[in-house]
Amino acid sequence: MTSRSFLRLALAGAVASGAVMLATLPADASKAPGTVPVRLLALNDFHGNLEPPTGSSGRMVDENGQTVDAGGAAYVAAHMKALADKNTIAVAQGDLIGATPLISAAYHDEPSVEFMGKLGLKVAAVGNHEFDEGYTELRRIMKGGCHPVDGCSPAGPWKGAKFDYVGANVLFKNRNEKTDALAALGGSDSAQVKQVLSDWGVPALPPVSIKWMNGVPIGFIGLVTQTTPNIVTAEGIKDLKFVDEVKAANVASKLLKLVGVKAQVILMHEGDQVNAGQSPDACSAVPGAGNRIATQVDPEIDVVLSGHSHQAYLCKVKDPAGNDRVYSQGGSFGRVITQVDLNVNVKTRDIDRASVVADNHVVTRTVTPDPEISTFVQTWKDRVASVANKPVGKIAADITNTAAPSGESALGDLIADGQLAGTKTGGNAQIALMNPGGVRASLTYATSSANEGDGVVTYGEAFTVQPFNNLMQVVTLTGAQLKTVLEQQFTGGPNNQPFAKILQPSANFTYTYSRSAAWGSKVSDMKIDGVPVTDTQSIRVAANNFLVGGGDAFAGFKDGTDLWSGPLDIDAFVEQLGKDNPIAPPATTRITAVN
Repeated sequence: MTSRSFLRLALAGAVASGAVMLATLPADASKAPGTVPVRLLALNDFHGNLEPPTGSSGRMVDENGQTVDAGGAAYVAAHMKALADKNTIAVAQGDLIGATPLISAAYHDEPSVEFMGKLGLKVAAVGNHEFDEGYTELRRIMKGGCHPVDGCSPAGPWKGAKFDYVGANVLFKNRNEKTDALAALGGSDSAQVKQVLSDWGVPALPPVSIKWMNGVPIGFIGLVTQTTPNIVTAEGIKDLKFVDEVKAANVASKLLKLVGVKAQVILMHEGDQVNAGQSPDACSAVPGAGNRIATQVDPEIDVVLSGHSHQAYLCKVKDPAGNDRVYSQGGSFGRVITQVDLNVNVKTRDIDRASVVADNHVVTRTVTPDPEISTFVQTWKDRVASVANKPVGKIAADITNTAAPSGESALGDLIADGQLAGTKTGGNAQIALMNPGGVRASLTYATSSANEGDGVVTYGEAFTVQPFNNLMQVVTLTGAQLKTVLEQQFTGGPNNQPFAKILQPSANFTYTYSRSAAWGSKVSDMKIDGVPVTDTQSIRVAANNFLVGGGDAFAGFKDGTDLWSGPLDIDAFVEQLGKDNPIAPPATTRITAVN
């Protein structure tokens, strides 16, 4: 890619194409009304849920405190149409794709991105899951082209997203094309822009997107959690860095102001947790990473729409100048649409903060689903059915991802057993460890709507449990290094683990940990096949490539040597499900936790 084409990706789509226009008010501005209305309709963390999500993922507490069924693309579309007016801009806060059901994941999430285009989406922040298959694949999703390995989907050559993806804090590590960036800004003050770019770096994605509505420009700044390198596979983002969200937002805000855009909205893939069971319109957010950004970014920024934490809240926070600023999130899986109504002053082109009114609408299933989207979803469901409904094994009872007091789960243990079996030949694995966050659902004994029969596990159900298509790898760790990895499960260490993440062990590996012991001294009595582990022995440890790359703050894996790569994690899991049928839930006795 040439430097000019790179910068047109990074800046021209966001600024340069409108830079000259933005410098001049419309000729009849003096006759225009004092303010004009704009409506934002926002989604976050859709995760490819084209079909209505099931279980707790498909329920939401509404504004009356009642728990109702919610979500599903056809219902999202119906609610969006009901809420939209001629002043509407549809936006999103990331994780539209990644960690998705098979109906979308089987085709590298092209169906979900196509749905967003049909929905009329205009701008979306990237989320961490947009990087699940790496930066190059994200570029393909943005710009089009068939998948380099799997080829075109049944729908034909992919044409690319119909909306802008933005990410102001996603920079290249080692590129210097700032001179061309000045040219791409199309006549803005070169000295000022040069200083902005010097403070910023070289963007790997368009940092902002400018949309016109009722004769005024609205600037959208994209942000993704700076923890992204800890929660996606390292190889796919090896050329990128994810910088502090507040700094990036402030630089992007300056860039917008340089070209005359004062009405500014952040689309942010970072958020806070909530006090459970409250209305989505309640300000129930417990101040955390999202609140830090929402309260510290430049006062020029008027609204902050968030995501990532899968919670629903609607708050007003104070900006650094002491003014009120809307800060919200809309749950996940298409269960909530956030509506923000505001007025923009025609003369100043800034948002009148006093005019900003927000509301979180639950996407109930009591409305008539949109017929076009219903047909669209059914088409993709039919396309994937032969794969999804294929039986791959049998279970004797529910095998859940619910953690025992020790932190291990029956399903996590079963997955680890399959990973060990799938990596012994070729990788010479001796034990396997599975990250708990990668066990996305439970296996239930009762038959599904596909009528496969009680106890039968289909490929689609297995994929719902393991949707990431991670690669299984094996590395050599010493006993001391393995102990360090296990210590990194807990908070308080130099790896900055945010909360305890207990790795799920294969059946032949046991150990004890103390809840009260100091970090570094928690883990003891490690045994492989009943034999105590010594500090100096070499151990071949199997894990997915996300963990081996240091994901989930398990930096100790990166000290491993003699890397071997094997099957996909889903393939190892499916192979395990086909053994010893019917499979009983493994006993969660591999880890002993003491006080």
